[in-house]
Amino acid sequence: MSGILEGRVAIVTGAGRGLGREHALELARQGARVVVNDLGTSGAGEGASDGPAGEVVEAIRALGGKAVANGADVADFAATEALVRQAVEEFGGLDIVVNNAGFVRDRMIVTTSEQEWDAVVAVHLKGHFALMHHAGGYWRAESKAGRTRAARIVNTTSGAGLQGSVGQGSYSAAKAGIAALTLVGASELGRYGVTVNALAPAARTRMTEGPFADKMAAPEGGFDVMHPGNVSPVVAWLASEDAADVTGRVIEVEGGRICVENGWSHGPSRELDRRWTAAEVGPAVRSLLSEAPTPEPVYGAQ
Repeated sequence: MSGILEGRVAIVTGAGRGLGREHALELARQGARVVVNDLGTSGAGEGASDGPAGEVVEAIRALGGKAVANGADVADFAATEALVRQAVEEFGGLDIVVNNAGFVRDRMIVTTSEQEWDAVVAVHLKGHFALMHHAGGYWRAESKAGRTRAARIVNTTSGAGLQGSVGQGSYSAAKAGIAALTLVGASELGRYGVTVNALAPAARTRMTEGPFADKMAAPEGGFDVMHPGNVSPVVAWLASEDAADVTGRVIEVEGGRICVENGWSHGPSRELDRRWTAAEVGPAVRSLLSEAPTPEPVYGAQ
């Protein structure tokens, strides 16, 4: 197998199903050797199985590629360190991290339990951080030893994290955190040859086909806009050496549409040479809001 990732080594988390599976297969088609990570949980993050990761490994090998399975929980800090070590020991190095693992426990804020909040934030936000930490440490050591690699991190945020989503407070908060973590990672890790970007995919997965069943349904014919494989070529390119000039970006992908997201930036302002009085603040803020763009609506808002 050959392509734009020939000879490169990748870790893809949550790669047993959905988006992660498609990413792992596409990276392999493009020549990467892949560590397929998946805990094999339910859509709510319950249970574990080595079946999904193993099936993807077999599919990659059937295509003529090279892959190994890993069943680590990405929220386990020590396990993600071992995941990086597995890639290096199995394939001689590491060039690409695709952070994709996650699940949802949809609830309104007032009905979300502490345990549900912690579980969602752990797998999404901590899981992204843990693998970025250990992979980044490896790439820093390589750079200091004079072996700087053309390293790539592709994170997974969401429209829920960028615009918010009713009934998904924990998920939205975690995904917003991932977008910010991506910006910080791009700034901190660039000196070691690492680019860090994030995708906000719109696709049919276990997390979306339930709450958005009508939108996610596959058509009887023609272009399947919500097929998760539509997102994977963008992942592959961002993971390539050709993408060295793209970092700190969030890109939305839906069907055949690629959109570069604009994050928080300074907008209209007013400044006094003294402290504001409380009575002055209201008129000033309302004036500034009249000059600022109207925020995009929260998904699911009435």
